[in-house]
Amino acid sequence: MKRPTGIPKRTGRSPVADKRTPAPTEPKPQVRRHKAPVRRGNVVVRTIAGTVGLIWRVIWGSMWRLAMVMFLIVGAATAYFYASLPEPEALFDARARGSVTMLDNSGKVFAWRGETYGAVTSDRIAPVLKEAVIATEDRRFNWHFGISPRGIASAIKINMAEGRGPLEGHGGSTITQQVAKLLCLGDTFDPIRWKNEAEFEQDCRVTSLWRKVKEVPYSFALEAKYSKDDILNIYMNRSYMGGGARGFEAASQRYFNKPASDVNASEAAMLAGLLQAPSYFAPTANLKRSQERASVVLGLMTEEGYLTPAEAEQARSSPARLSQAAEARAGGYFADWVMESGPGFLTSETTEDVTIRTTFDSRIQTAAERALQRVFDEKVSDNSKAEAAVVVMSADGAVRAIIGGRDTTVHGAFNRAVQAKRQTGSSFKPFVYAAALEAGYGPGDRVEDGPLTIRIPGGKPWSPQNYTRRYYGNVTLTTALKQSLNTATIRLQEAVGRSEVRRIAHDFGIVSNLTTSPSLGLGASEATLMELTGAYAGIRNGGTSVAPYGLIELRIAGDEQPLMGQSGGMGQRVISQRAAGQLIYMMQQVIDSGTGGRAKMGTRPVAGKTGTTSSYRDAWFVGFSEQYVVGVWMGYDDNTPLKGVTGGGLPAEIWQAVMSDIHEGLPELPLSTVSPDGSGILLSNEGAPKVVTSGSADDPLAAALAGAVNSGNPAGGQVVGAPGQLTAPQTPGDSSTASSDDALSRALNGILGN
Repeated sequence: MKRPTGIPKRTGRSPVADKRTPAPTEPKPQVRRHKAPVRRGNVVVRTIAGTVGLIWRVIWGSMWRLAMVMFLIVGAATAYFYASLPEPEALFDARARGSVTMLDNSGKVFAWRGETYGAVTSDRIAPVLKEAVIATEDRRFNWHFGISPRGIASAIKINMAEGRGPLEGHGGSTITQQVAKLLCLGDTFDPIRWKNEAEFEQDCRVTSLWRKVKEVPYSFALEAKYSKDDILNIYMNRSYMGGGARGFEAASQRYFNKPASDVNASEAAMLAGLLQAPSYFAPTANLKRSQERASVVLGLMTEEGYLTPAEAEQARSSPARLSQAAEARAGGYFADWVMESGPGFLTSETTEDVTIRTTFDSRIQTAAERALQRVFDEKVSDNSKAEAAVVVMSADGAVRAIIGGRDTTVHGAFNRAVQAKRQTGSSFKPFVYAAALEAGYGPGDRVEDGPLTIRIPGGKPWSPQNYTRRYYGNVTLTTALKQSLNTATIRLQEAVGRSEVRRIAHDFGIVSNLTTSPSLGLGASEATLMELTGAYAGIRNGGTSVAPYGLIELRIAGDEQPLMGQSGGMGQRVISQRAAGQLIYMMQQVIDSGTGGRAKMGTRPVAGKTGTTSSYRDAWFVGFSEQYVVGVWMGYDDNTPLKGVTGGGLPAEIWQAVMSDIHEGLPELPLSTVSPDGSGILLSNEGAPKVVTSGSADDPLAAALAGAVNSGNPAGGQVVGAPGQLTAPQTPGDSSTASSDDALSRALNGILGN
C-alpha cells in the first residue's frame, strides 16, 4: 500500500508538541508578598528617625487629647461665668463710694470730690465717640468673639522687642478682655481681704499668666451673654477717665460741661485718648499733652475710615478745650475745707452721690489768685520758698474764697489757711482794745508807752519792747493801736485783765488754746488764718461773733429735701455795737496813718491791722471794707524767719491787691464806725466826716444830740499808767467817753436804731 504524501492533517495533539509545550492550565492565584524596605543609611540615622517618629506620634496623640480636655475645661468655665453674669445695667457703676458735687453761690459746679459718675448707654453717646473708642482700643471689636490671638501675639512680640517680659507693657487685649479686667473677672471687693477699694482695684489690674488664662473663658462668657452694644456700654461706664470722673458721661461733663451725646470729633478723640493712661493724659493735668494724644487718635480714626482726612485735619485745627470751670480749677482749697468741715458719712465717706451748695464765689477766688500771683511775680524772687494764704469772707462768716498756698491748682494738699496754726503777733491786738472799749475806755483815752517789766510768778521778769525800740510817752489808745505799740498795749491789757481779753478773743472765734501769760496781747498764742479772719468779721459786723461757713445746703442726688442746711453764720454778741464802732474807727487809722499804710485803697474806707511775730516767722494783715473781710498770712512752712518782711509790708500789699481786684465794680460804701467821743454816732467817711443815722444820710436831730452829748461831758477820759492802775486825765478835754449807761447815749442810740 502506498504511503500518503503531503502535509498530514492534524486532527489531535502531537505527543511531541505536548512534550515541548505544556498544555495551558488554569492560572493559579498569585500571592503578593511585601518587599522588605530598602535600608538606607547607617544604624544611627535609622535610630534617630525612628525616635523622632515615635515622639511625633506621641505628641500628636497627646495634643489632640489635650486640646479636647482644654476645650471641655474652657467650655465649662465659660458656662460657669455665663451663669454668674447679671444684667448689663447692673455692671455700669463700679464705685463702692459716692461722689460729692459742689455748687458755687450762683448754682454752678466748681468742684468734685470722689468719683463722679453718670450712666449712659450707646444710644445716648455720640457715634463719633464710639468710633473713637473702637479705633483706639479694638478695631476688630465688631467681628471677634472675645479675644484676638493675632493681637495678643503682636503685643507679645512688641514687648519682647522692647526688652520687657511677654506680658509686660502692651497686652493686646480686646475691649471684651478689658471689660473682663474692669469686672475683676467676677471677683468683688472684700473689706476683710483688702484694706480699701483702691488696693483691690490695683490688684485687679495686675497682669499675670493665670489672669490672662482666666480672661479667655470670662471673655467668651461676656460675648455669649451680652451683645456688642452691652459690652461697649459696660466699658464706657466703668472706665476711669482721670480727674475723678468714672465713665464717659462723667468725663464729658467734667472736662467739657456737656453730655457725651454732644461731643464733637476733637472732644471724642481726647476722651478716647484718656483710656491709655487716664491720669497722665487728663486735660486738667496737662492740656497740651492731652491734645497731642487726641491727634494720634484722630489718625487712627482716619485709618479705620471713621473720618476723612479733611475731617481729621479740621478736628486737629480746632482741638478740644476745657470748659471754663475745668480750666480755672479754682476752689480746690475751698472744696477740701468743706469736705473736712462736713460730716464724713455725707462727704469723704459717702456711699451716695451728694450735691453741696456753698458760699464759694468763683469770681472772687479767681481775682484773689490773680492778685496773689501778681505780687509774688513783682515783689518776690523766683527761687523763694515763702508761702502765703488768703481767706475772703463776708461779715456774716460766709467764706467766698480760700487760697491755702501758692500752688492754687491742687486739691488734697496742705491748706495753710485752715490747717496751719501760727502765732498771730500784733494782729491779735484789736482784741485787747476791744476789751478796753467794752470796759468803758474811749479811743481818745491815754495810755503810757514806756519801759515796762512784769514779774511772772515762778518765772523770770518779762520786759516787752516796741518794734522801733523807741517809746512815745502818754499816747491815745488810737495812736497805740495804729502804731502797734507793744508796751502801751500790754499796760492796757493788764489794766483790763487778761482773762477778759482771752474771753473776748475766744468769743470772737479764736478757739485755739490762748496763753495766760502777759505776752497774750502781743499774739504769742497760735491761731489759723480762718479763725483770725472770722474774728475780724465779728468786729466788722458790729461786735457779734460769727462762725465761718461754706456749706449752705447738702442733699442726696435726686432728693428734693436737703439733709443739711447752713452750718455757721452769726452768733452771740461779744461787745457792744458802740465799742465795735469805735474799734473800727481806730483800725481805720491803722491804714490811714499807721503801720498799714501800704493797704490803702484810695478813697474806699477800709480798716485792718498788721501782725508780725517777734521772730519774724509769720507776717499777717487782716482787715475789711463794708463788703468783705480779708485775711493774709505769709511765712515759711519750716518756720524759717522772713527776711525784711513785716505785716505792714508784703502781706499788706497782697491784701491791698486782693481787695482791689475783688472790689472791682463795687460801690465805695462807708464803714459803720463810731466817733471817738463815744457818743454812739455813726460816721461816714465820704469826704469830711458827718453825722448820719442808720436810715438817713443827714439827720439834724442826730447832729444836735451829738453836740449835746459832747458838751455835756467836757472833761471825761482816763489815763492808763502802770499795769492795773487808772489815773485822772492829764490834759482836760483830750477825750470824752460816754458810758454805755449814759441816758442821753441810750436815747440817741434808740433814735439811731429807729
